[in-house]
Amino acid sequence: MAQHSRIGTIAGRKVAIGAMALAAAGLLAACGSDDVTATSTPSASTTTSAAESADEGAAADAPDAPDAGESTPAPVTSPGEAATAPPSEPEALPEDFPGPDQVPVSGDGQRFLDALRDAGIEPSGDGSTAISTADFICQAEAEGQSGSVTMVFVTAMVGTEASAAGRQLTDEQAAADAQTYVDVANATYCK
Repeated sequence: MAQHSRIGTIAGRKVAIGAMALAAAGLLAACGSDDVTATSTPSASTTTSAAESADEGAAADAPDAPDAGESTPAPVTSPGEAATAPPSEPEALPEDFPGPDQVPVSGDGQRFLDALRDAGIEPSGDGSTAISTADFICQAEAEGQSGSVTMVFVTAMVGTEASAAGRQLTDEQAAADAQTYVDVANATYCK
C-alpha cells in the first residue's frame, strides 16, 4: 500500500509541475507580444480642465454630444521648421579655435623646467606633465603627506612622462629621477 501511495504522489507532482509550466508559458506568451496598438493620441484640443468637464456633464444629455465610447481623432501635426531644417548658414569658428598649441608656462614653472634640465632630466612635450608633477609635490608637502607616499606617486608620474617621451627607465632610474623632481620642486617651485 505504501508503494502505491508513493507512486501516486510522484505522478501527481509531475502532473502539477507540467500544468504550472504550461500556465507560465501561456502567461509569458500572452505578455510578450510585440503588437502595440494606439487608438488615439491626446492633444491640447482633446484635453479639458476639471471645470470644463463639469460643464460638459450637463451637455452630455444633448443629442449631438459624442458617446463616451467614441473617440475623437487627434489632429495631425508636423514638426516645426526649427526641428527639421538645417541652419541656413554654419557659424564661423573663432580664429583661435581649437585653442593655443601650448599652454603658457608661468615664471615659476619655467624655473622648475630649467632646473630639471640642469639636473639632466629633459621634460617631455611642453613640460606640462613635469609641472603637474611639481604641483602634486607641493600639494602633498602642504598637506603633510609622508615622503614615502609622495615618492610612490612621483615615481609613477616620472615613469609615465618618460614613457610618453618614448624613453625607458629602469626602476633605479625612475626612483633617482623622482628624487630629483622632489628636490628641484622644493628648491624652485613650491612656496
